[in-house]
Amino acid sequence: MATTTKKGRPTKVVVPVRVAKAKKYLEGGYQDQGDAVPSAAGLACYLGVSRKTIYNWGAEDESFLHILDTIQATQERLLLSGGLTNAMNATIVKLMLGKHGYSDRSEVDNTSSDGSMTPKPTTIELVAPDDQGTN
Repeated sequence: MATTTKKGRPTKVVVPVRVAKAKKYLEGGYQDQGDAVPSAAGLACYLGVSRKTIYNWGAEDESFLHILDTIQATQERLLLSGGLTNAMNATIVKLMLGKHGYSDRSEVDNTSSDGSMTPKPTTIELVAPDDQGTN
């Protein structure tokens, strides 16, 4: 019977102290760090771990996953507000909102539900020139 071994370095255990510190970051600690909006990268720096560790903790712990989800929602809200009030750089806001599913593309649908805008076929008819007026 073969035994399986996990490869790689094990993740640090999510302990209540880390969850409490992550909540502190979310509740305004990101501003103390100089961040305009909270982010997973900012949280990783705040806790002194890698972003990959942050995401691993989210996969392992429900309360930490909730913190990551709240960071995303708060970030989206702050970006929208900052973009609408011109408090933030519009190009950066547009770029970051793309990660939240926003886009600026437009789609044009040239059909109608009743078929009235359906293209009609074109018929070309060749007609012999009129010989009147020639000598």
